[in-house]
Order: sequence, then C-alpha cells, then structure tokens
Amino acid sequence: MTATPRPGTPAAAAAAQHRAPGPPPQKDRTDAHVSMAVTLEEAPWLGWIVVKALMRFAFMVANNLVAISSYICYVIILQPLRLLDSKRFWYIEGIMYKWLLGMVASWGWYAGYTVMEWGDNIKAVSQDEAVMLVNHQATGDVCTLMMCLQDKGLVVAQMMWLMDHIFKYTNFGIVSLIHGDFFIRQGKSHRDQQLLLLKKHLEENYRNRDRKWIVLFPEGGFLRKRRETSQAFAKKNNLPFLTHVTLPRIGATNIILSALVARQENGSPAGGDAKELESKSKGLQWIIDTTIAYPKAEPIDIQTWILGYRKPTVTHVHYRIFPIKDVPLETDGLADWLYQRFVEKEALLSHFYETGAFPPPKGHKEAVSREMTLSNMWIFLIQSFAFLSGYMWYNIIQYLYHCLF
Repeated sequence: MTATPRPGTPAAAAAAQHRAPGPPPQKDRTDAHVSMAVTLEEAPWLGWIVVKALMRFAFMVANNLVAISSYICYVIILQPLRLLDSKRFWYIEGIMYKWLLGMVASWGWYAGYTVMEWGDNIKAVSQDEAVMLVNHQATGDVCTLMMCLQDKGLVVAQMMWLMDHIFKYTNFGIVSLIHGDFFIRQGKSHRDQQLLLLKKHLEENYRNRDRKWIVLFPEGGFLRKRRETSQAFAKKNNLPFLTHVTLPRIGATNIILSALVARQENGSPAGGDAKELESKSKGLQWIIDTTIAYPKAEPIDIQTWILGYRKPTVTHVHYRIFPIKDVPLETDGLADWLYQRFVEKEALLSHFYETGAFPPPKGHKEAVSREMTLSNMWIFLIQSFAFLSGYMWYNIIQYLYHCLF
C-alpha cells in the first residue's frame, strides 16, 4: 500500500505537479496551432505577391526592350534633322525621353506608389531655368521625381540629371548618355577632375540642347551610407548635427551656378544690344529646394518600384522656391546658404515623422497638400506607342537583314 503525502507538504506539491501537466504546455500547443493557421491563411496572399512580382518584372523587361530600342532607332534615323535643325531634334528627343520616364513612373503608379506634393507650386516656374536640390535616401528617389514631374509641362523633356556614375551601366544608361545627363564619380581622388568635367559638360550640352532644369543630389550619396561620416565631419568642424539628412557637398552646386547664372552689369544682363539679349537665355533663375519624405522613414528602392511587393505607399515631396538673386554665388556664402537649406530639411523631416505632415509655411495656419496624378489614358497611349514602335523596328531590321544577307 502506497502512502499518500499529506496536503500542504512539499511532497504533495511535487506529486501534484507530476500527475497534472498544467495549463502552460496546453497554451503552448494552442499558440503553435494558431501560428500554423495564420501561416496557412497567408500562403495564398504571399503566393500572389510572388506571382505578381514575376509578372511585373517580365513586363518591365519587355517594356525596356521595346521602348529603349525604339528610342535609339528613332534617334539614329533623326540624325539628319540634328544637322539641319538641332533645336527641333533635341525637342523631339526630349519628348521621347519624357515618355520613357513616364513609363518608369507608371510601374510605381500601378503598384500604388503615389505622390503627395507640399509647399510652393513649381508649375509656376516650369518655363524658366532652375536647379532642384534634393535629399537622397534610396534609389527610389529618382523614380519618385520621374513621377511627380510628369505633369509639369516640358520640364522632364528639358531636364538634365546629375547622378552617380554607376547608373551609366544600367539599362537606362544609354538613354541618359544620349539625352546628355551627367554621371559623376564619387570620392576625394576623383572630385577635382569630376568638377572640371561637369563644367565642360554644361558648356557643351546644357544650352546647346535647350535644357532648362538640373536635378542634383548635393549629399553625394544615400543617407544610410553618408550619415555617420557627415556627423563626424560636422562635429569636427562645428557644423549642424543632422539625422534625417547629411551635410551637402558644395562643389557641383558651385560649378552649376558659376556656369549657368547670367552675370549682371548695372542691373541688366552683361553684354550685347537689346535684340541680341532677346535671343539669349535669361540664365538660371530659380533654385527649388526639394525634400522627399517616406512614411515611417522607410524609403522605396528601385527593386520595390519594379516588383511592387510593398503595400501601396504615399511618398511626400515638399518644394520651396528661391530666386537666384537671393542666393550668394561666392563659395563661402554659398556653403552657408546650402547648409541652412539642409538644416531646414532636417526640421521639415522631423516634423513630418512626428505628425505625418509637413509644417505650414510662415504666416499660414495650415499646410496644404496636392495629390499628384497620372493620366491612365496617357500611360496607355505611350505604352502602346512603345510596343507598336518595337514591332515596327523589328520588322524593318528583319527586312533589311534579309535584303543584305
């Protein structure tokens, strides 16, 4: 006969624990079943995301093949026009360039990656020469600008981009080379040479191709890569300590302003009589300080833009327009002015991340935002033109091949 432990003793407690499994293990089994059920429920959705991403990638590859190849063929066939009427040639090339960028914008548009615009209305200066100074967080910044500038008249057609030289080797690199964009190589060892090349490039290509706007990322790289270095430099040189942006580099901005701002003498453009002045460019007239903000500070990269696996996201873009007459052109003054702009960007982004909106302008109680939209019909037409052009050029090249061989 086995003795039964008396209630309340340690032996009784141990025996009870041995006999009964208790609720915690049961709870663990329940959690495991729930976790497995959630995973099974999500499986079709995850499968659809993968299938959709593969379909989008396949369309993007086909889109690039027909659109970029057709663009190159049109540029080649129009070379006689370039000799006879250079201005008209670059106008046509610019329209095709705008369509190509519109196709890239459409990939994000149909994935639900839209843009909300804040601050000054830059359409008001779309006919004038301007420089856009943009903060840089990820490769998706370029795609965002391609989208939000589509409805600003001929800005995209007459725009020159300054971008990292690595983009030269992407699928879009040949288009940018033809259009006249400038690829800049980063690093101290290349800096002086690159600035000289930029000056020469502007002199040879900017006005000759009737360019109006320049897009520049003064930080010289992505935020995540440059933040630590920038903060160390700021601490060493008693400069503003920034978190959401980095300190801008001055060189490229200085070269652009020196090359493109019309010099003034006695309050009027330098040199020439009245008739000659009418035909001359007024020079650079505006600097557009552009700040891109992503919800929760999670930027979109080019892979996401192409594959569309991220949930629909609204990217917010804030503009502030400065007349060029208010911008100091000497190096030290320009450096201070640029640093101040990025201090303001820091404040704008801090406010956005705290509230989900940009602050109102001075003298206003409320900030007004504008939803940027793309025309689905226009996207359909340019995509149709690209695929029809691709089909046409394929047949022409095939015919010529059979004639020659």
